[in-house]
Amino acid sequence: MDLRLIDYLIYIVASAMVTIWVGRTLYRRGRAFLVSVFKEEGLADSVNHLLVVGFYLINFGAVALLINSGGAPTTVADMVQETASRLGVALLVLGAMHFFNLFIFHMIRRPLRQKVVMPPNYNPYQPIPGA
Repeated sequence: MDLRLIDYLIYIVASAMVTIWVGRTLYRRGRAFLVSVFKEEGLADSVNHLLVVGFYLINFGAVALLINSGGAPTTVADMVQETASRLGVALLVLGAMHFFNLFIFHMIRRPLRQKVVMPPNYNPYQPIPGA
């Protein structure tokens, strides 16, 4: 069998396994976070599902584009190096997407958590003592 074919098979299987595992983990564990952001379970579940679909589309697209990066491996060591490089880039895409989503939800949630607290017995029409 050609080393390039083996390289492609290992890369595709490993990328798919990691992507599906991370997607399922984010879907299961991210629900509580999304409910706290959106305050509605139905909306949080819908957003969670849409995020996972987008996650799969972007990551599988990146994996498909990366399959042709690099040259034809001539030795097993070259094959391992190219496969590891492609997997590394795919993992970086996964991590970047995850932290970008967390940042966006943090920005959405931050104004919701900031409450204006008035001092006790606050009267905006009362003059300030000493002024």
